[in-house]
Amino acid sequence: MNIINMKNLGLTEEFIQESKIYKNLFIGRVSTQSKNLFKVITENGEIAAEISGKFHYSVKELSQYPSVGDFVMVDRTDNSQGNGIIHHILTRKSVFARKVAGSKEDIQVVAANIDTVFICMSLNNDFNLRRLERYLSIAWDSGAIPVIVLTKSDLCKEIEVRLNEISSVAIGVEVLVTTSTSDKGHQSLTRYLSNGNTVAFIGSSGVGKSTLINCLLGQNILDTNGIRNDDKGRHTTTRRELIMLPNLGVVIDTPGMRELGIISADLTKSFADIDSLASQCRFNDCTHKNEPSCAVQKAIKDGTLSVERLENYRKLKRETKYEGLNSKMIEKEKISEMFSGMGGMKNARKFIKEQNRNKRR
Repeated sequence: MNIINMKNLGLTEEFIQESKIYKNLFIGRVSTQSKNLFKVITENGEIAAEISGKFHYSVKELSQYPSVGDFVMVDRTDNSQGNGIIHHILTRKSVFARKVAGSKEDIQVVAANIDTVFICMSLNNDFNLRRLERYLSIAWDSGAIPVIVLTKSDLCKEIEVRLNEISSVAIGVEVLVTTSTSDKGHQSLTRYLSNGNTVAFIGSSGVGKSTLINCLLGQNILDTNGIRNDDKGRHTTTRRELIMLPNLGVVIDTPGMRELGIISADLTKSFADIDSLASQCRFNDCTHKNEPSCAVQKAIKDGTLSVERLENYRKLKRETKYEGLNSKMIEKEKISEMFSGMGGMKNARKFIKEQNRNKRR
């Protein structure tokens, strides 16, 4: 039996110290999840596992269940006596999460305990600056370092134009250009891979995440498909999966995410240019709409800031502001915002009363 070096798998001294709280249990790392069954890599290999009944009844939110990348405490390191039982999740050092589609409150952990987020975007039909801003905002908030990976460069005739567009929105983020048509088309990624490091590949369907991972593995382990002619990616990867690379740490492949609901985001990093401009405005509470001496509006007139980027900034700011509020609370916030320049909620209530009075007449 080959003993797996768990430190190469990302196990740190912090995790080891925390694990000592739990007696007679073993450290493992979640590699895949299928409904209520997990696969966990332990020092003796990969095992099938499920969560304990006590764990199940103590969980109040979807995000509290084990996710791919989590370090967990299990009761065994092989399946000779049946499935392992997961009793605890060790404290996550980073989390890339999104709002569950169709849900107001549920949070899905896409990947946990990651060091680097490769935000993959095709230079072909998938190219979308506004979506990239959204990905960057969530990535910065995750606790990991974002890196933009541009795929299918062989299908783009305007690479320099695209790179200039990206540089205007990806402040302080490295951009890597790759191609699958060359044996060395993925080499720029390897400097982010090393023993003990975890890299998550995030992006829309069909942009080439699985192809890149296959290149790094040196073999076709993952199924791949491209973007269809209708500009929609084929959903090749259907579940999140943690994969060990020979002497290069681990990578996490994720299903395509065209829509990415925000739970929380770090807009100060992803929109550092707007925050810097805002500090130069005449008024501290400038809304960057009609106020005099607005540095943001001046930048738009000068052509150094696009209207689309400002609008996306406002949109993401609204999403993060309203996260966790119920419908009544959101409505109250919106009304308060509408009347912020006219006395806030006091005038809003007066306005609503007058509206109701007119309806009764």
